[in-house]
Amino acid sequence: MAVTRAMKSAARQSLAGAQPVPFWLEDPGRPEALPALTGDEKCDLLVIGGGYSGLWTALIAKEREPGRDVVLIEGKEIGWAASGRNGGFCAASLTHGLGNGLARWPGELAKLEELGVANLDAIADTVARYTIDCDFERTGEIDVATEPHQLEELHEMYEEATKLGFGGLELLDEDQLRAEVDSPTFLGGLWDREGVAMLHPAKLAWGLKRTCLDLGVRIYEHTPGLSLTRVDGGMGVRTPYGKVRAEQVALGTNVFPSLVKRLRPYTVPVYDYALMTEPLTSAQLESIGWHRRQGLGDAANQFHYFRLSADNRILWGGYDAIYQYGKKVRTEYDDRPATYAKLAEQFFTCFPQLAGVRFSHAWGGAIDTCSRFSAFFGTAHGGRVAYAAGYTGLGVGATRFGADVMLDLLSGEPTERTDLEMVRTKPLPFPPEPVAWAGIGITKWSLARADENGGRRNLWLKAMDRVGLGFDS
Repeated sequence: MAVTRAMKSAARQSLAGAQPVPFWLEDPGRPEALPALTGDEKCDLLVIGGGYSGLWTALIAKEREPGRDVVLIEGKEIGWAASGRNGGFCAASLTHGLGNGLARWPGELAKLEELGVANLDAIADTVARYTIDCDFERTGEIDVATEPHQLEELHEMYEEATKLGFGGLELLDEDQLRAEVDSPTFLGGLWDREGVAMLHPAKLAWGLKRTCLDLGVRIYEHTPGLSLTRVDGGMGVRTPYGKVRAEQVALGTNVFPSLVKRLRPYTVPVYDYALMTEPLTSAQLESIGWHRRQGLGDAANQFHYFRLSADNRILWGGYDAIYQYGKKVRTEYDDRPATYAKLAEQFFTCFPQLAGVRFSHAWGGAIDTCSRFSAFFGTAHGGRVAYAAGYTGLGVGATRFGADVMLDLLSGEPTERTDLEMVRTKPLPFPPEPVAWAGIGITKWSLARADENGGRRNLWLKAMDRVGLGFDS
């Protein structure tokens, strides 16, 4: 559908009152920040990073070994970065979807899918067991085709999954899909009924924080780790007002520059943006259906993700994936009105029956991506330091698996997780600037062209596929 001048004007008007802050972080239940570390600390395990990666690591470490002395430090406040800004899609997939898993680890995909489902089950169990109020709803997710070639791709994916014996998937034709969620742009979809849960991302982070404290983890906020060095019998980490000496360290800093400098070429920060509507009225909700509250994502290369909040707002995000030259991560990049306007236009193209709806919030944030689009793992400093990074937007669920992997690696004992090829191998690193900037720009342009040309990938994308490098929004 062509976007007219009137449609563009209406989309911009819908943003007039939007606050440029993450909706989730405005929740009145946001806890007070804990004091910064001053002076010296000692512990068995130091966790650096107070997002999902670090919180899950600290929590599971205490569950495995209640007597273990665990300290967690966070540079700002718990959950303020990607963990409090994402769409709240908690997926079982550890491989950034079935297609990426098939392309990279076909021989162990069945095991990865099994571990991913067990990981999502464990998240649900943790939320229930520790009474974490995070609006957890295991409604599943529908991949939506809005172009004929996408519909063919979804059918192929369903057939591939069926051959591998994966259950819980249901193909929907246009009428079936529009009976679930009504948009004139929808041609069909693939519904994963059990493999994705919707949740309030910031409340999950805050609930994990409370649980860690209850289990005896000592947490210091506004305490960035500035350096990581070997000391007798362990590791030393310097902070602005003190230092921590630990036998072992787990790094959960993800998009931010790693304290293990050799890891920095493996990830780049990509900025993702989202809008949140005002709460929909009963009549507005009825006009689109969506009674089963599934998460949705369209099947384009430059895709949108969208879902309902607990108070019946629509979160609409994705499409643009903005890389800043030199891997810069800065607060000013969190706000991008040009992208908000584009997203608003696309929202009303998808849901024209919601004309007149206003957006209450518009925000962005950085995610860490790597060339294989799913996490990589390893150790440093003679096995005293473990790391996991590169989740590429699917870290809400996969970070718990990454926490298990880091703790396995620190234990030095092989497990079914550490035996995985996915865990034992690394993605290809990104080249230095200006090559990275140019390559990412060409790749983004090529992906947009593929969306416009029936999914046909040009020579550049085919070459990137062959060497295992790419870019994913």
